[in-house]
Amino acid sequence: MINVGIIGASGYTGAELARLLCCHPEANISVATSRQYEGRPLSEVFPSLRKKADIICENLTPDELAARADLFFTAVPHKTAMDLVPSLLAHDKKVIDLSADFRIRDVSVYEKWYQPHSSPEFLREAVYGLPELYRSTIKSARLIANPGCYPTSIILGLAPLLKADGIDPNTIIADSKSGTSGAGRGAQTGTLFCEVHDGFRPYKVGRAHRHTPEIEQELSLLAGTDAVISFTPHLLPISRGILSTIYATLRTKLNQEQIISMYREFYQDEFFVRVLDEDCFPATNSVRGSNFCDISVKVDPATNRVIVMSAIDNVVKGASGQAVQNMNIMCGFDETSGLDAAPFFP
Repeated sequence: MINVGIIGASGYTGAELARLLCCHPEANISVATSRQYEGRPLSEVFPSLRKKADIICENLTPDELAARADLFFTAVPHKTAMDLVPSLLAHDKKVIDLSADFRIRDVSVYEKWYQPHSSPEFLREAVYGLPELYRSTIKSARLIANPGCYPTSIILGLAPLLKADGIDPNTIIADSKSGTSGAGRGAQTGTLFCEVHDGFRPYKVGRAHRHTPEIEQELSLLAGTDAVISFTPHLLPISRGILSTIYATLRTKLNQEQIISMYREFYQDEFFVRVLDEDCFPATNSVRGSNFCDISVKVDPATNRVIVMSAIDNVVKGASGQAVQNMNIMCGFDETSGLDAAPFFP
């Protein structure tokens, strides 16, 4: 049994971490922090957690936190994590950071898209926490940069083709749609019920979304050369889920059967990736509440393009579930522990 701490427990990712960890056979939530709800039970902030996670929210210094757990999830905004993580590492604690602060290896790229970095010395040490690609290095890491939600859906969708040099990495177009929980729990006009209900719209169009450099970094590593992506996110009038439809030009005349076989071989040992049959397409409500990523592919012979479709729950595989998966690997637990429940339906 390991004691874990959730730093930033009052956001959506913090609440999802609590939901998953409160039933984990090897983990005990020993501390949960929130400035806004200090002194109140987490189950009062999120009534769904009653009798499951009644821990009292606290507001503690890094030194006080370090004495309370062995591993910490930092579910805090960008910039906050980079100031907090070094002190936890100095106390010999393991950290899984759910912000973007340690995902991008080049500090100049990070600072171009975000803000000045106060702990750049940890960027090279941080392991990008996509288990399907980096499991061996995750095992021995003390700092995990948990991937973003859109990047998870796109990188998993393209990894087999890029590793096999099956597509031109400069022809990739990703059209991605997310539920509103991806914007966080803070009140903002763009995610009010009346703003999103019964509608569907793009946002951050034209290389404006901060996940762009993270996606390109990982796709380039897979391809072994620089990859450039046209990425357009959209907001769906649903609470959870991401569906990414990704287009790329094939380098050779691969047919449908060959590509499906390629994907099944690449992910044959991956419990959380489900490669679908031909003409069976992913849907957000088929992965809702789960750590699964559903992927299907379709070849368009007229244009020599492949169309890859992937669906995840943005709060689970796109955030907290993937963080728990990383914890399981780091601690030597069964990788599916706390994560093997079937998706919610309906």
